[in-house]
Amino acid sequence: MTARSNAATVWILVALAVALIYAPPVYLIAISLNPALQPGLPSLGDLSLKWYVALAGEGGLTRALRESLLVATITALAAVALALLAALAYLELRRGRTIWFLAMLLPLFVPGVIQGLALSVIFTRAGITPSALTVAAAHLLWAMPFAFIVILTSMTGLRPSWLMAAADLGANWWQRTRDITLPVLTPGLLSALIFAFLLSLNEFGRAFYLVGRQNTLPIELFGRMNSGADPTIYAISGAIFFVSLLCVGAIFLSARKRT
Repeated sequence: MTARSNAATVWILVALAVALIYAPPVYLIAISLNPALQPGLPSLGDLSLKWYVALAGEGGLTRALRESLLVATITALAAVALALLAALAYLELRRGRTIWFLAMLLPLFVPGVIQGLALSVIFTRAGITPSALTVAAAHLLWAMPFAFIVILTSMTGLRPSWLMAAADLGANWWQRTRDITLPVLTPGLLSALIFAFLLSLNEFGRAFYLVGRQNTLPIELFGRMNSGADPTIYAISGAIFFVSLLCVGAIFLSARKRT
């Protein structure tokens, strides 16, 4: 009974935590389905896709979304590539691993406002015009350490004996990396890619100082909220939430098929 009661307590706490995390976005989606946009939740008979249909005419939001998707894609690809190289270097190091690890995590401890402002000054002095690439550069400093941690975590499934056996059989470093290391790290690389993409998609502080003529979606939403609640804000937030759930579901089903 004690074990069962402990398990029940754990599940209750997990359920409460999940409810607390997902209550705000669920409430946001409920508001987006309310044609009258009342503060309270709409009744089942009042549910409508009115504001989702209105998104088709919101050129500012769709342009901001495209900008954010472009920045997030560039950031995710660059972050995973650099984090993979950093993780492989960490794997090969015999001395100085701790220093290398801390150096890779150092950008995490720099506040986003300071980082964005500093990069803005540097790019301005260098004559670099603000664009999606300048925003991606700032997001890269934020996302790469997280990707590095995720890839390092996936390295726990890599046994040194496999690499040693391959070396004894005459495989060089590239062959060992291609045939042993990378296949083991594939789930971690995919996780790091998704993690970096989502971090960039939702980043506001760094992008605020480096954005060009076209705002990213968080900056566009912030500006619209300050000028008055626009119902389409809730609709695009709900759409992104639904798409995120579908992507996570697809990844989960793909992982299940592989196992």
